[in-house]
This record gives sequence, C-alpha cells and structure tokens, in this order.
Amino acid sequence: MAHQIAVDIEPKPWTGRSDGTSAEHLRWHHAVQPYSAETAPGDCVLIGFSSDEGVRRNKGRRGAADGPDALRAGLASMALAEPLQIQDAGTVAVSGEELEAGQAALGNAVNAALDSGHFPVVLGGGHEIAYGTYLGVAGSELRTAGAKLGILNLDAHFDLRGDPIPSSGTPFRQIAEDEAAAGTSHQYSVIGISQPSNTTALFDTAHRLGVRYLLDEECGVIDRGVVDQFLADFLDDVDLVYLTIDLDVLPAAVAPGVSAPAAYGVSLETIQYVCDRVTSSGKLAVLDVAELNPSLDVDNRTARTAARLIHRIVTKHVPVRR
Repeated sequence: MAHQIAVDIEPKPWTGRSDGTSAEHLRWHHAVQPYSAETAPGDCVLIGFSSDEGVRRNKGRRGAADGPDALRAGLASMALAEPLQIQDAGTVAVSGEELEAGQAALGNAVNAALDSGHFPVVLGGGHEIAYGTYLGVAGSELRTAGAKLGILNLDAHFDLRGDPIPSSGTPFRQIAEDEAAAGTSHQYSVIGISQPSNTTALFDTAHRLGVRYLLDEECGVIDRGVVDQFLADFLDDVDLVYLTIDLDVLPAAVAPGVSAPAAYGVSLETIQYVCDRVTSSGKLAVLDVAELNPSLDVDNRTARTAARLIHRIVTKHVPVRR
C-alpha cells in the first residue's frame, strides 16, 4: 500500500557536476527524484530532519538544523557505479521549541516510507533525530509481534541522560522507557564510546539497561576481531536493525563540523567496516545520520565524509525480507 509522506519543506531539484547523460556518467543528482507514493517498493527514500532544538536543550552548539541540505550537497555529485532508485521526500522541520511535535512528524514520515516498502535514510539534524526515527520503525509493519529491534549507535556518547526534558542527550533512555512500557524487546548497542565524555552515572545507566558497548580505544584497526565479534553478536541477537550515526564518533580531524568534536574518535576505516557489515546483513530497516553542523565544518570535510558513508550504505544495502 502506498503512503504519503508529510513534510514541512518540499524537496528541491538536485544539481551537481555532470560529465554526460549516459549511464557511465551517472551521479546522485541524476538519480534522485521527488518522492511519489505511487512508485514501486524498494527505493531509498531521503527524509531531512531540520532540528537543533535538542542540541540547544543539551547545552550544545547550535547549527545542526542546516545539516540536511549540507548532506544533500555532499551526496549530489557522487558517482554511482550502477543505476539506483533514490527519492527525496523533503524535510521535516522543527518549529521553534516544538521538538516533540517534530519528532512525531518524523516518526510518521519514516513509518510511511517503511510501510511503502522503501529504505528510509534520515538526514539530520541533532541526535534528537533518534527518537523520531525510532517512533517510525517501532510503529511500522516490519515490527511484527516478537520481532526484536536492534539499535546500533555509532557515537562517542550514550545519550541516556535522565533529564526530565527530552534533548539530544536523552533519546535512547526514552526509547528504553517506551520499549519497557510496551513490553517489547530491543537491544541497544554503541560503538565508539568515549570514557572522558560520559560520566560514571551514564555508565551505570547503560549497565542497568543492558546496553552493550565498545570504547573508542577498543575500535582501532588492530582491534578488527573485537569489532567483528561485537557486530556478529549484535546481528545474531536481533531481527530488525536501526543504524544511527552520530558524526562525533569520528576523530575531530575527520569530522570537525559537529557540536562536540572527538579528541580521540574511531577511524573512518572502522566505521566504514561496521556500516558494510550492517547494510549487507539483510536486517537494516532504517538509517539516520546526526550532528552535522555546517557552520563548524572545515572545507565541508564532515559533510563529505558523512555523504561517503551514506553512499556506501545505500549502494551496498540488502533489503529486509518482508
């Protein structure tokens, strides 16, 4: 069944470098079309989430609301080795301080894309994006009774704060509370946790909630076996995966354009390896990318890196069996 996707900002025409119009010259901007509810299932559907209200509430540096357009610009001229069906549904924008309404709207958009049989890729936006994306996958037809949801967060932070007001630092605690209230099963796992960036209270919360994690210092290239086993255990334990990438998981030299640049971080090589494993698993239902702050970026370095990861995930994606 086809589903309309409601957004606040309609998709704009994509432009970029063009070396020709034949298949061997294909780039993202040639392939992207505006979203249509009438298209057959199987496309990648881009949904923007323009918000940094959660970052503001979490006392971070604002600017991530401009992330969706910067990610689109980073993707536009990337070459495609073979034809790909990509649709742009436009952008859900948080108005003023109305974060919760924006997250609900994002959830509806993700839900519509999933129930239409597509692969939604959500372009953020602060990491408050996570709760909205979760609402979409939790309410989708893919979340059948007994299906265990796996959330894999590539992030320097747990984002499990107990603050009474939701922010970019609370989404995974909110998700845990929703899952407990619904009596459903999920596994939240994190790769790239920075010990100096998370208090003992946050580690205690993670342990209490059964969160599995790898520290950033356990994710070096020489630690590939450790990362591989962590991923194997995660993927074997869940039926459906939501992958969320907070760009501050990367070293500051690679991703300077984030609210909280990483002093150590996880190498791009390791992050790409993780993305490859997850997208080829046949369990990845939805992806979001968070915390790109173009006003803090250097030579579009962070946007280009994020776009490369999105390109990799989309072009190697094995759809979820329905």
